[in-house]
Amino acid sequence: MRFPSAESTVATREFTLPPGDDVIGDLAKITTKRGDTLPDIARHFSLGHNDVAGANPSVDVWVPPAGARVLLPLQFVLPDEAPRQGIVLNVATMRIYYYPVDAQDARVFTYPVGIGREGWATPTGHMRIIEKKEQPDWRVPASIRKEHAQMGDPLPAVVPAGPDNPLGEFAMRLTRPEYLIHGTNKPYGIGMRVSHGCVRLYPEDIQPLFQSAALSTDVHLIDQPYLLGWRGDVLYLEAHPPLQKSNRKLKKLIGQLVRKIEREENSGKTTIDWDRVERIVTTANGVPEPISTDTKSWIDMVADSQRVRHPGTFYGTPKAPPMTSDGWYVDAGTFSDSLAAKRVAAIFNHQGPQIPAHSITHDGAYKVIAGPFESAIAAKLVSKRIQREFEQPTQILPPGTLRSSNNNPDNKSSFSSG
Repeated sequence: MRFPSAESTVATREFTLPPGDDVIGDLAKITTKRGDTLPDIARHFSLGHNDVAGANPSVDVWVPPAGARVLLPLQFVLPDEAPRQGIVLNVATMRIYYYPVDAQDARVFTYPVGIGREGWATPTGHMRIIEKKEQPDWRVPASIRKEHAQMGDPLPAVVPAGPDNPLGEFAMRLTRPEYLIHGTNKPYGIGMRVSHGCVRLYPEDIQPLFQSAALSTDVHLIDQPYLLGWRGDVLYLEAHPPLQKSNRKLKKLIGQLVRKIEREENSGKTTIDWDRVERIVTTANGVPEPISTDTKSWIDMVADSQRVRHPGTFYGTPKAPPMTSDGWYVDAGTFSDSLAAKRVAAIFNHQGPQIPAHSITHDGAYKVIAGPFESAIAAKLVSKRIQREFEQPTQILPPGTLRSSNNNPDNKSSFSSG
């Protein structure tokens, strides 16, 4: 497998554990080019959707303008609600930390994950790895088969290894055997609540974790949205939106956090900027900030962050094949706004499996066209999928309907009558 190349010295997955410190990594930033998306940037730097979206709330996720500055939140406060051994998964931050078993190995590896959606929450607690499988088959649980059947998307009892298998190429079973840590064929769901409770990693991240984590490795699953830690003599706070949204739960979490901060302040090691604490908790953008007084402001932190060179093409970026006059297509909607059409086309292209799509101009409006496909059957399958997953009306376009176009989303295209 080809891994993302290092475009600079910024660390993305492997970090040294300085003695006594709880904060690893550094912030970085990159300037976008035309055609970039935040999910492509996130994957290239082993960040999740939640990471880049939270750190860049004013930037369009799917159609960022060329020249936009995107913050890469590659700094993390290590969770303290689990021992630093084996695998620690913080569901609140959607991030795994792997501490090698060798006590002399002062490193930690960290990867973003996708977790269980609402109603299928990823559990917390202490587990272990009890089975490791390369090229796994997926034995589909009855509950998931029932759910897909109700959506008009029936699944077989067993999905064999291959590109259609949602487990990807590697899977590790936990002591609660219905739960796995595995790869995925839907990489752009990393950093989101999208699974039926299992934990998904990018294909390029699950491989090294699978190879390093042995059978019986401890796996601590915790839910810690507020993380407090030291780097040198500066105290940092990292805040994420709690997965449980009830006011009672939020009040309890904030109360616990305030007491932890007060204990640090009362120890005499630091003086706290409580206004900054309130802003960080309210914003909950997932980026660690110092809360000790007389430390860098948010603006200064971003300004001083390392500038990363644009790689030209981000790792794994999906590309739609060029449009031709002899292919089958699916008309997936007309939009008055070019950005809206480009956004929908980008979302389609980042599905797993990919729905190849283009945004084109037609009669003064903007259309999203999926394809080309080699047959009517293939086009119909994608048409049904778009209707099912996006509730978007569609129309099949046979060969010859699309008279002229190319892969440039700003180019004009025309359709034959009838």
